[in-house]
Parts: sequence; structure tokens; C-alpha cells
Amino acid sequence: MLFKPPIHTHTQVGEWDLIIAHPPCTDLAVSGARWFPEKQKDFRQQKACVFFMYFALANCKQIAVENPIGIMSNVYRKPNQIIQPYEFGHPVRKATCLWLKGLPNLVPTDIVETSNDRNGFSYGGALRYAVDENGKILPWNDPRTAKARSKTFTGIAQAMADQWG
Repeated sequence: MLFKPPIHTHTQVGEWDLIIAHPPCTDLAVSGARWFPEKQKDFRQQKACVFFMYFALANCKQIAVENPIGIMSNVYRKPNQIIQPYEFGHPVRKATCLWLKGLPNLVPTDIVETSNDRNGFSYGGALRYAVDENGKILPWNDPRTAKARSKTFTGIAQAMADQWG
């Protein structure tokens, strides 16, 4: 069996009104492309694709699935929209894809300038590094790094709530 569903599942009665999903991107994002062969060999990537598709193909008229640029553009389809935190009040760049069903594209709410380092990447944007609660840069192998990098920017979350809620 390629994918074994989780033991604990949610029993749904009827149909959801709206699903906004943020499935883990660890095995899907191009930022981890150098590890793709290993992740394919032990089926982590295939399992992540199946989990993503549970949301994308759910029985719901309005769905938004969020993930960074990665393999789902080829495995599933191109995203409807690619957004940036600087379009929602955060002065950083971090391309985020949205696969939408029955929802309009998210409209930017507060476009701001980005703050760049010498390589053109954004400070605090979680693209090159993550920072802790005190602003200290975390090493790539710190367990807190993955959690810090995966957080949804509050401006984007607020726009989703206001425009789709």
C-alpha cells in the first residue's frame, strides 16, 4: 500500500463550507530538491502528495490549499495564484502558491517595500533563514527552524479570513 491513512480521522457530517489547508511542505517544496531522491526512495514524497490531494479533491465547493513552490505544480496542476508577504504588509519575499476551487484570487491588502540583504533575499522572510522570538538567526538544523519557516504571515491569514470568510 502506497499510503496508509492516519488512524485517527475526522468524521464529517455533511459538507464543509470552506477549507483552507496548509499541508506540510517538507517533502514537496523545491527548497528541499536536493533530498528528493531520498524522499522518493522511502515514499515520503509520495505520501506528502497524497495528503496534499486529500485537501485539493475534498468534497467542498470552496477550497484553498497553500504551499510553497514545489512539485505539486507538476504532480497536480499549476497554482491559481502565487502571493508574496509584501503584498499583505510584511516587508519580505516568500513566494506562496494557492490552489483554489470556488474562490477568487486573494487581493493584496497592503503592498510594502521589501528589505533585502546583499544577496537579494529578504530578512526575516524565512527563505534563507529563520529567527527566534528574540530575532536571533536559527541554524538550519535547529528543531525550531522548520516551525518558524512554516508559519503563515498574519497579513495573509487576515486577508484570507476577510476575503473568503
